[in-house]
Parts: sequence; C-alpha cells; structure tokens
Amino acid sequence: MALSNINNLIFTVKRSEPELVAPEKPTPHEIKQLSDIDDQEGARFLVPVIFFYSPIPGKYIEPVKSIREGLAKALVYYYPLAGRLFEGPNRKLMVNCNGEGVLFIEADANVKLEELGDKILPPCPYTEELQWRVQPDSESESIIIGCPLLYFQVTRFTCGGFSLGIQVNHTMMDAYGLMLFLNAISELVKGASSLSIPPVWQRELLSARSPPRITCIHNEFCALSNNESPINHADGNLILTSVFFGPKEIQSLRNHVHQISPPSTFELITACLLKCRTIALEPNPNETILVSVITNVRHKKGLDLPISAYYGNAFVYPASVSTAGILCGSPLIYVVDLVRRAKSQLGEEYIRSVADLMVIRGRPKYVTRWNYIVSDITRLGFDELDLGWGKPLYGGVLSASSVISFYSRFKNGEGEDGVVVPICLPSFALEKFQCELKKMLSEPISKL
Repeated sequence: MALSNINNLIFTVKRSEPELVAPEKPTPHEIKQLSDIDDQEGARFLVPVIFFYSPIPGKYIEPVKSIREGLAKALVYYYPLAGRLFEGPNRKLMVNCNGEGVLFIEADANVKLEELGDKILPPCPYTEELQWRVQPDSESESIIIGCPLLYFQVTRFTCGGFSLGIQVNHTMMDAYGLMLFLNAISELVKGASSLSIPPVWQRELLSARSPPRITCIHNEFCALSNNESPINHADGNLILTSVFFGPKEIQSLRNHVHQISPPSTFELITACLLKCRTIALEPNPNETILVSVITNVRHKKGLDLPISAYYGNAFVYPASVSTAGILCGSPLIYVVDLVRRAKSQLGEEYIRSVADLMVIRGRPKYVTRWNYIVSDITRLGFDELDLGWGKPLYGGVLSASSVISFYSRFKNGEGEDGVVVPICLPSFALEKFQCELKKMLSEPISKL
C-alpha cells in the first residue's frame, strides 16, 4: 500500500497482486530483430504515461475488466509486445515473441478523482502510487532485458473515475506507436471485431545499410566541448515542475518575434524554455549548448515506411548548437532560428546515417552535457484516447529528466486549450528559471 499526505489530503492506493496478461489467442512464437533506430542506448528506458478519466454520470462501467480484456485482444495483433527482449551479438536487441504477457495491476484509491484537482498534471505528486514501480532485483540487472515490455495499472477512485498508468519499453515503440496500440485497445473495448489499422513490424526498414557509413554531422551524439568546468545541471537535487502555455502565453511570445514566416507554437515554446533554462543553469559563456528536436520520420520520402501502421521507433533528434553567451544574450528570434536549424537537418540521408552510426559506434547514448531534448506529442491524440469513458481529463507524459521534456495538450480550469511541459531542474536553478520565464512573458520587446 502506498501513502501520501500532500496538501492535507490523505491519499492511499491499495494494489492487488500483479498478473501477466497474455494474448487472448495463440500467437506466433518467433524471434524478431529490432531496428537500429529502436535499440540505441538512448531508448533503453521506460516511458511513463498516464490518463485520468472522470466517472460517467448515472452509469458505472468496470474499468479493470474492460481494459484487461481489451489489452488481451490487442496483444493478438501486437504479439511482440507480450514477449521479452534479449541481446545478441554487438548488443543487438531482439524480441522473443513467447506470449509471456505484459504486467497488469488492479488498484483502488481512497479518494474521489476531483479531490486531486490540478495535481493530476505534472509534476503529479502521486505518480508512484498510480504507476507500478519497476525495479530490478539487483543493481546489475536491467529493467529492459528479460522483463515485461509494458506495465499497466488501472486505479479506481471512489467516485467511479479511474486512472490508467502505463510504462512502456521505449525500444519497442515511440509515442506514435504507443498511440496506435492504445487506439487498438480502444476499438476492441468498444466491440470491434478487427482493427481499423492492423500493425506492421518491418523494423528492417530502419536498420543500418551494408556496409554502414556515417555521412552526416550528428551533434546529438558528439561531445563538442573541451570545457572542464562543472556542469551545473548535474546537481543531484533535481526538482520536477511544469509550465502551461495557453493562448495568452503563446501570444506574448509571438509579440516578440516578427518574421515573414511566423514561428510555430512548438518553436516558440522550445525557444522560450531553452533560453530560460540556459540562463538559469548559468553555464560558462563559452560553453556549447545543444537543442535536440525529436522528430517523427514516418512521412519522409525514401524510407518507404507504412506511415499509419508502423509502430516501431521512427524518430531522430538532430541537434543545433550555440554558445551559452550568444544564446542568453540574443533576442528570442535567434533561439527560434536555432530550433529551426535543428529541424532543417532532417532528410532520408540523415536518418540512414543515424542508423549506421549506431552500428559503427556501438549504439551510443545521446549527448547529455548541456543538451536539451524536446518531444512534442500534442498531435498524437493522448488527450483524446476514449476507452469508453470519453476523453481523459489529462493524457500524456507526467515526468521529465534533466535532459528531456515532453509536450502534452491540456485544457486548464478556465477552459483554455494549451500545452503543458514538465521540466526537471536542479534546485538552485528553479527560482531563476521561473523569474526568467515571467520576464519573457511580460517584458518589452527590447529586453528580449
């Protein structure tokens, strides 16, 4: 049993014993290789996602039974997700499609969902209660190899509402792929006899060429600094906070940027956060700062990916660079252009070069020194996933790391549609970050 006492709310969650949910019908028992985009070091972690659903007035539907049954049916089509990963030669990840199943936990909370208020947003203080805590048996063991590839926890609230907490092994799929899988569950829960979009594996389409060759510059995987100064954001006391960008905030940023080609909402938010974050972390002015933009490549010509049905990782995150001094001292439009330069590198050759780099350099992790990686999932439908209870109050990623932030869509208490971004900062930088953010959203143009 987990217990929280935040803002005088005594919050307890009682969990049943975990169970394995296997495919409803027999599925092929085979070995499948992941792509060289899938199995890079930077994707070998669990992504936590959560959805909160209000009760249906005058009607109660048991969420645990419904979602468990839908999950078992969906795994018939997505049967590799019920398997287990293992490493082959050169750390190549493969999945043993043995139908062992995904971990499923039934839980009950002692409060109404409405009592959590805006605490359902990042940084949600109840994350550990609403998602199964995945821990290896020892420090030497992995939570990726030989373990379930998905963890589901359905938590009922006393009002009839519930939350669905999911953790997914990122090497198996990206955010787009996860939504394909969750939409499959949604269709099957609602009585569909087959899927509108049957999933496609075809991971070989994003594997390295033969012979592999690195043909592009990949700043996101290359250490660009010889500076031996300490990295402030390595401070161990990290605090998770979040920023909501509604219409007023976006318009405030847009007022400072006048171009023939107006920046997108994503470009404005990223530029704003990057500048405020960098100022708050106080790097040496000569330090190299990176911004990496995670980009879906399904529509890129030449890759021949099944655009709507491919559920593997189909993304890269090209980076552009600047010195800290120039970034912090320049107008916001400079930072917008920095974000655009990162996105502009993307093409078929760049993507092929990333896959080849993984093989040639031993599947390296992205650069963490003064890098900020952003992922926009606002258009993927996390805020619209209907499992029979309508749209969620919130659906998206609840956390961030010191390097990565995810953008999710949310409607605030005033009914404004906007974007909520969790961001993780060391304690010494939090106040300065909030101060810089406030200035950027309110000060005259000349000061930006």
